[in-house]
Amino acid sequence: MTKFFRHLHMVNKHRFTVFKLCCKCGLFWRGLTHDLSKYSPTEFWEGVKYYDGHHSPISDCRKQNGYSLAWLHHKGRNKHHFEYWYDEENKTPILIPYQYVVECICDKIAATKCYHGKEFQPAMVLEHWERAGQKAEMNDKIRSFLTKVFTDFVEKGEKFVLNKKYLKTTYVAITTQD
Repeated sequence: MTKFFRHLHMVNKHRFTVFKLCCKCGLFWRGLTHDLSKYSPTEFWEGVKYYDGHHSPISDCRKQNGYSLAWLHHKGRNKHHFEYWYDEENKTPILIPYQYVVECICDKIAATKCYHGKEFQPAMVLEHWERAGQKAEMNDKIRSFLTKVFTDFVEKGEKFVLNKKYLKTTYVAITTQD
């Protein structure tokens, strides 16, 4: 039963952290509704089973089974994941709308903060992005946008990056160039 409550606490902590970050970016509703699918039986019970408190339970489930039903469920219902915006049939990565890619940024930062706790350093977000995000199938403009934001997060800080003006200006500049 302990894993049940620890996992529930982590989900709640993560959602609240995303909410706070999204509010800084002017996306109150995206923050409020973030990751509600994590309470569904498919996602929640797998999370409890593989919970360890140091990283996503999805990773351990994938190692053991080669896949994660929770992840398949989650990415198909949450538009802040770049995997949602990939057309498998046509092998086409789609440009992610502004509100969802900003929620994605808040999600990545919040996950890193929650899993690393007091040891959190902004560079951890960029390191994770360079290790995992760079090899993912996604729109090249979105990849450039995320790389720029996470780099600026490390170099200029959270306050500089997590605001509507910086994010909107950077998103438009990168996604409208040829």
